[in-house]
Amino acid sequence: MQDTTPGDSARATGAGSRALITIAVVVLSMIGLVLLQQVASFVTPIFLGINLVLAIAPLMHWLIRKRVPRLLAVIIAGVFVYGLLLAFVGLLAWSVMMLIQELPKYGAEFQGLYSTLLDWLTSFGISQEQVITQLQGVFNPSAIVAVLQSLASNVGGLLSLLATLVVMIFFLLFDAMSFEQRVGKIRDDRPSLGTALDSFSQGVARYWIVTTVFGLIVAVLDVVALEMLGVPLALVWGVFSFLTNYIPNIGFVIGMIPPVLMALLANGWVNALIVLAVWSVINFVIQSLIQPKFAGEAVGVTPTVSFLSLLVWAFALGPVGALLALPATLLVKALLVDADPRNRWINYLVDARPDLTASRPIFRPDPEQAPDPRDAKDEGA
Repeated sequence: MQDTTPGDSARATGAGSRALITIAVVVLSMIGLVLLQQVASFVTPIFLGINLVLAIAPLMHWLIRKRVPRLLAVIIAGVFVYGLLLAFVGLLAWSVMMLIQELPKYGAEFQGLYSTLLDWLTSFGISQEQVITQLQGVFNPSAIVAVLQSLASNVGGLLSLLATLVVMIFFLLFDAMSFEQRVGKIRDDRPSLGTALDSFSQGVARYWIVTTVFGLIVAVLDVVALEMLGVPLALVWGVFSFLTNYIPNIGFVIGMIPPVLMALLANGWVNALIVLAVWSVINFVIQSLIQPKFAGEAVGVTPTVSFLSLLVWAFALGPVGALLALPATLLVKALLVDADPRNRWINYLVDARPDLTASRPIFRPDPEQAPDPRDAKDEGA
């Protein structure tokens, strides 16, 4: 019969408690995401409004430092953020309308591509009847136009989101006049939480600004490249590239599909492959090599966490959740990890640039301290 000591029992109890806590956190997180999905139409415009106000906050603070009256600074910031929102929606609507008008011109090319695909699949022993049954209508331009038209006509939800967003931004901007004082009080009472909120607001502002600037750079380079390669609707694809740049990890892949398909229809396979290669090189160099150096600590999570964030928040908040994935993850990280010193070890797993130089203090036993009885027992054995 094996002897157990009180210390062993305590360690076993502690390990069991930690396991139960971990399971409880996972289960509660899943329940929270499901509940959040039910109120996504309410939460999404609120959090999007907070992000936009945080992105414009540096401009407002700069105006205040230049001795511009606070109310006037808020009004200028509001005009700026509303202008950006209007431009974003306008560019999206314009891109969809241009695509709807252009696609029907390539009906013959769509039919030829469809026939080529059928012949290629038939060479693998798949009968044409099976292919037609599975793929009928996929390469039909009228079907694609119908989908785009249904998306364009489904403006009810979009208008509701925009209306809530406009009102939310209005109130948030006026609250922002005293936001620094409010966070200062939080910092006095809860230093860790105040520091975490400061880090979150600065990181989100820097994230949106850097993403917008580099999205514009990528869009301009894409338009120039597509014009040189003779791809129709180059400006539309540049705008689409700029909009999809806000989607982390997979945004440039989504933005690449339409111009590559258009190059295939208009100019053939060689041109499509060149567009694919040029688009990939431009977006990889700008977004993966250069942009992170300017973003700094704004996106302080690993690529794996970033991709998982995209899946989780798109599930919880819908399509707009893909745009808000990283800011939402940064908020959760600030509240649950950075604000609590006991949980900061999680940064070693999720942080993109963790401080790995800090060494853990080495335990040196006190020579006057009485030896552990278990050590004597082990020596006797």
